[in-house]
Amino acid sequence: MNLTEKEKQHLISLIQEGKPLPKEYIYKLYADEEDVFLFWNGRSEEVTNAALPFHSIEHIDEPRKEVDHAPALFDLKGRQLSGWTNKLIWGDNKLILSSLANGPLREEIEREGGLKLIYVDPPFAVGANFNFEIEVNGETAEKKQTVIEEIAYRDTWGKGLSSYLSMLYERLRLMHQLLSDDGSILVHCDWRVNSVTRLVLEDVFGKDNYLNEIVWCYKERERVLPYYNPKHDNIYFFAKDVENPGRTFNWKEVTTEYSEVTRKKFKYDDNDGKGLYQIRGTNTSGSPVQAGDGLTPEHERLYPGLTFRDYLTDRGGVAPRDWIDIGIINKSSDERLYYPTQKPEALLDHFVKACSNEGDLVADFFSGSGTTVAVAEKLGRKWIASDLGRFGIHTTRKRMIGVQREMKAAGKDYRAFEVLNLGKYERQFFMDNLVNGARKKKEQAYLNLILQAYHAQPAEGFMHLHGRKAGRLVHVGPLDVPVTKQRVLQIFEECKKTLTTKVDVLGFEFELGLLPNTFDELRQQGVDITAKYIPKDVFDPRAVAKGQVKFFDVAYLDAKAHITKRKVKIELVDFVTKYTQDDLEEVEKQLKKGSKVVIENGKIIKLTKDKNDFTERTVLTQNWQDWVDYWAIDFNYRDKKEIIRMPQPDGSVKEEWTGNYLFENEWQSFRTRKEPKLEYTSAEHEYPAAGTYQVMVKVIDILGVDTSRVMEVRVK
Repeated sequence: MNLTEKEKQHLISLIQEGKPLPKEYIYKLYADEEDVFLFWNGRSEEVTNAALPFHSIEHIDEPRKEVDHAPALFDLKGRQLSGWTNKLIWGDNKLILSSLANGPLREEIEREGGLKLIYVDPPFAVGANFNFEIEVNGETAEKKQTVIEEIAYRDTWGKGLSSYLSMLYERLRLMHQLLSDDGSILVHCDWRVNSVTRLVLEDVFGKDNYLNEIVWCYKERERVLPYYNPKHDNIYFFAKDVENPGRTFNWKEVTTEYSEVTRKKFKYDDNDGKGLYQIRGTNTSGSPVQAGDGLTPEHERLYPGLTFRDYLTDRGGVAPRDWIDIGIINKSSDERLYYPTQKPEALLDHFVKACSNEGDLVADFFSGSGTTVAVAEKLGRKWIASDLGRFGIHTTRKRMIGVQREMKAAGKDYRAFEVLNLGKYERQFFMDNLVNGARKKKEQAYLNLILQAYHAQPAEGFMHLHGRKAGRLVHVGPLDVPVTKQRVLQIFEECKKTLTTKVDVLGFEFELGLLPNTFDELRQQGVDITAKYIPKDVFDPRAVAKGQVKFFDVAYLDAKAHITKRKVKIELVDFVTKYTQDDLEEVEKQLKKGSKVVIENGKIIKLTKDKNDFTERTVLTQNWQDWVDYWAIDFNYRDKKEIIRMPQPDGSVKEEWTGNYLFENEWQSFRTRKEPKLEYTSAEHEYPAAGTYQVMVKVIDILGVDTSRVMEVRVK
């Protein structure tokens, strides 16, 4: 330790007084360790090692018309039954990566040959806007990101660059664990963080495993600036082990054509002075050409024994360089999804072709609109995608169904995919990290947390009612199970005894079939019970402290079955939401000349202020159909149980039924830019036998929030 006795005593006194240490002392403390050490405020070597089980909440597979594969892989309709199923995972990628690396899914990944390629495009814009646009009756409304997205993305910069580095460092460490020994990673960034991102990558993967800094150039978005136009992004390319002989780099897959200038360099004189190209190793008379026949001494030196045609055939084109000239997505392009971080498919096509082979497993843990996995599917790769944003998951779901349909029409093979999350286990993890101690202490802390986020005061003297807010009592539903009908009836009975007439029931999940009938019946008996979702945002103390957590009413849907013998069609007949995102009064005060679109009490409203400060309100959602972005049907819900694999303390894995069922997405209709209209009556489904079946109908609204209902149908 390179410190004098005086400096040591000074350090001790600073520590005892709780004062910060001068930076020069920190460097002196580690002077004997390394010549250069990457350090930032908040750096921690601890990496999350949670192995939480995944919930499989939806299975999606476009049926194949003609099945020519082994019967064990597909059912009679051509839906995939076995083999690798692609994964689309909603949640915090730190917990997702940790659970993939340390949990039972790791075995499944290894059976598929391991994870060969990771491409990630982490948020790298300080204060970036991750809102997205939705179109309603010809008007564009901006959907704000949820608070948890804001905390994760924009507030990643809360302490400046150091908090961003801490976020990125832990996730890259987990990706390094998960990547196969012969795998590669590509990390996309721009001028804001490119210098520090490379340093963090070198710290995690090692300087010796650095392969390239790839520059993605684009010409669009020209601006007049007092400096050079920024026209490129950076992609850092690292190997898990650069010496591993199995590492993939298919350079011939991403060559470009030789220019005419290059081709002219390879002309030779056949003594007629015509300068003809050499063709397939023969001259114009058909005799084989030997080295020296018409080739210049320079050609002989550079390419001994090779003719012009031999050279072109061998190379196939210009070998890939560390810069790529691909334009950004044009606003009028069918590819454009109006997702803020969307990258062109041509860019990802280049990377996936070069760095993986058909059948390999690739992943994107900041997947956004799903460009990486859309390209992977088209190129015959298996994939894993994850994103924190609910709308990103919904956008990718629609996109991948579109890819399945496109490949089906072209007669190409494709895989099923499933939508996963960590569900109650993620909530339990968040709660355990917020509060340590006995179960009773945790339960009270949980109630206090939810009431604080809901701006409610604790209520005493009740069995099932926990708080008060604006003349209404509040019930806080459980952390790890849905709010059931039995629980709601217990609340109702207590309300009758205490003469309570208004109650808000808060829950993360509600039992299927509970809404809206049960609540309507109880309202008719004198108790106004309203169901509201608890958002995951409550687990971030910053969001709660800022008062940013938004609870919203549970939507409900109505559907009708049209039955003819053993055939059934499902018609979507109603969808009701009371979602509120903006405070109309506050917006009106701040509104200057112009317009703004807000969401209030289940309606999307355009506010326009004229020169006389008169505000005109135009309701854009004229009917319930305007709220529906996507709906899907499982015609035989409850025929497949949801089984999760629970890691055990002894290292074994136990399979357990969650009590829920897997939603088999058998039919769906959704809006796209090319086809914004929905079908409100499904295609006809024929059951194999007479009987009673459970049908689940799922609606996802234009904000990405899903609502489900189970209905019973009887066929003869």
